[in-house]
Amino acid sequence: MSQEQPRRTQPAQGEPIKYGDVFNVQGELACEPVAPQDAAMMQSAENQIIGQTQRGGPAAVMQSAAARNETAGLVGHRDVSDVPADQGVAVTETDLTGHRIVTESVGGQVVGSYETAAPVSTTALPTGGMYGDAFTIGDALEATAMTAGGKPVDQSDAAAIQAAEARATGLNEVLPGGVGAEAQSAATANTRLMREENKIKLRDVLSDATTKLPGDKVVTREDADRVAGAEMRNRPDVSTHTQGVAANVAAAARLNQDVQF
Repeated sequence: MSQEQPRRTQPAQGEPIKYGDVFNVQGELACEPVAPQDAAMMQSAENQIIGQTQRGGPAAVMQSAAARNETAGLVGHRDVSDVPADQGVAVTETDLTGHRIVTESVGGQVVGSYETAAPVSTTALPTGGMYGDAFTIGDALEATAMTAGGKPVDQSDAAAIQAAEARATGLNEVLPGGVGAEAQSAATANTRLMREENKIKLRDVLSDATTKLPGDKVVTREDADRVAGAEMRNRPDVSTHTQGVAANVAAAARLNQDVQF
């Protein structure tokens, strides 16, 4: 990753880490402390655009700085700084052949710009169906069987699938015999299998996901956030797979924003 905004200075002892300490920014923003809810906003923005929290990216830097500030008692867990609260954070992308340029900003000032792999192809998502042109959670799960079908199921996949199932059905439980239970069984079994070729793959669980869901719904941004959160909490690097469950749910949510239903 090519990060354009390096750490500049170290804060004085007893002072919170400010934006000017970690990013090349100016004015009021440079003097404001990095707060936990600032970091949460940037993390959510990264997840919506690139499907994961970029390792070493602005959200990760902000999370680290905010955690240190909170541990030192210099900010509260629900604090948000004035500039992010008033002017927001933004993550934008420019798609190029085979890759894309992602630019991130706080209060209109760029805090990071880097190159990533091309996003999940929306051609993996089906067209038509009972929900018209809108994409459902079942559609997104089946798309994952195409984009990451060869990936062995692990606990992060199982957690994301269970979260997606709960959002689709409206039931806050893992359904016996459902796709979430099957994913969990596969993840558990894979921990005991040494040979990669013997492990249960995502395509084995998700190829017919819509038939395993007793209910389904059109994907929303809130659904995408819930699924991404579940996947991230179960990965050591606290990220999402670039072609996995959360990425496909996020892609479906973005497409649905332009669909009237």
